[in-house]
Amino acid sequence: MDALILARMQFAANISFHILFPTVTIALGWSLLFMRLRWLKTGDDGWLAAYRFWTKVFALSFALGVVSGIVMSFQFGTNWPGFMERVGNIAGPLLGYEVLTAFFLEATFLGIMLYGHGKVSERVHLLATFLVAFGTTMSAFWILSLNSWMHTPAGFEIRDGVFHATDWFAIIFNPSFPYRLVHTLLASGLTVAFLLAGVSAWQVLRQRSTRATPKSLRMGLTLGAVLIPLQILAGDMHGLNTLEHQPAKVAAMEGVWDTQSGVPLLLFAVPDEKARTNHAEIGIPYGASLILKHSLDGEIRGLNEFRAPDGTALHPPVAPVFYAFRLMVGVGMLMLLVSWVGLWLYRRRSWAADQLPKPLLWTLAGMSFSGWVATLAGWYVTEIGRQPYIVYGLLTTAETASSVPSSYIALTLALYVTVYLALIVAYVGVIRYLAEKPDEPATAASQAPATTAAGLPQGH
Repeated sequence: MDALILARMQFAANISFHILFPTVTIALGWSLLFMRLRWLKTGDDGWLAAYRFWTKVFALSFALGVVSGIVMSFQFGTNWPGFMERVGNIAGPLLGYEVLTAFFLEATFLGIMLYGHGKVSERVHLLATFLVAFGTTMSAFWILSLNSWMHTPAGFEIRDGVFHATDWFAIIFNPSFPYRLVHTLLASGLTVAFLLAGVSAWQVLRQRSTRATPKSLRMGLTLGAVLIPLQILAGDMHGLNTLEHQPAKVAAMEGVWDTQSGVPLLLFAVPDEKARTNHAEIGIPYGASLILKHSLDGEIRGLNEFRAPDGTALHPPVAPVFYAFRLMVGVGMLMLLVSWVGLWLYRRRSWAADQLPKPLLWTLAGMSFSGWVATLAGWYVTEIGRQPYIVYGLLTTAETASSVPSSYIALTLALYVTVYLALIVAYVGVIRYLAEKPDEPATAASQAPATTAAGLPQGH
């Protein structure tokens, strides 16, 4: 493999590992705030136990996210120096805003959230929990603003090959940013929903249920059942926006080679880029045209139209985009089915977790990290679908790559993948260990001050 492909693989490995943990912390921060508020309102120690358990998961996820994010940022200088040389005037400030308004906010108040309960007032601790949740969301805001700008650039001018900002509002709120932000936040919510439900189901199966287990299970199933229809709607709107600004990506997602009307929605196919056709197609007639154009005879541009004047293809690799899109949608449909059936059965069993059918509990346990699968698949659709550009339509990935020898990149890639796989195994193992630990008492005087009937601490 040449240096460019290896550098892309290395960045993909780094960002694939990194994105797993912000996907957990963004929505988990708000989930912790909800648990905290429920405990203050009801005085039910089950909510406090849930808060304490999932705070540990949040802290672990936050630590791995920070470490992997720092490693990933080094690659802008080592593997992609041309990117910051050409686009640094725009990318630099947005990354700086992310650090100033988000990372410092999270890091400052995380310590109070983790260790301050019983040592500071309930209002201060609640505020710290809110600010940590807010900080994770602001982090996503700035990173997605930059990433979206790279897909739909706006508010800039190019002078001597260097990008300069002319309208920061247009840069931040570029055409794809609102859709991408909503889609990502909902993906985080679904990731946490199935993590909550899956770990709780595992506790029931292993007979390690705690006071937190029924609370977390109900919260996870409810969150999943509510968010997945919203995600389907947001995904449809995001797809229409992508069709407008990146039609080659949509053509790859749908496996459309020649421009045509009445395009079927392919459930399965084997794209053949050399022959520029699909094999073994199974599809729904007119489905793609109906979804993308809201018309049975809507026309969709084919991949064969996206070529440079010299005949070079200017569309992304078809197979990875095509398959990743179907994996993302397939996991989403499974989430819809499992969350709705699970919530219905849980309610029918009077919210008794140990009365749920074992096949459902095993399914939930097996889907604990299904949000990661859908998130990575969606991310691959987005990022591979942008190729061959790093700034869509303006700057190619090859133009920004470094001249580091391919052997060096291959060595570091192997090391990164080895370490990351070990860390993921350790992360899952720690969560399993925490889930199977005996429940800790949540009513000790050192853990929480006495509360009034309204749930507020005495003296406040």
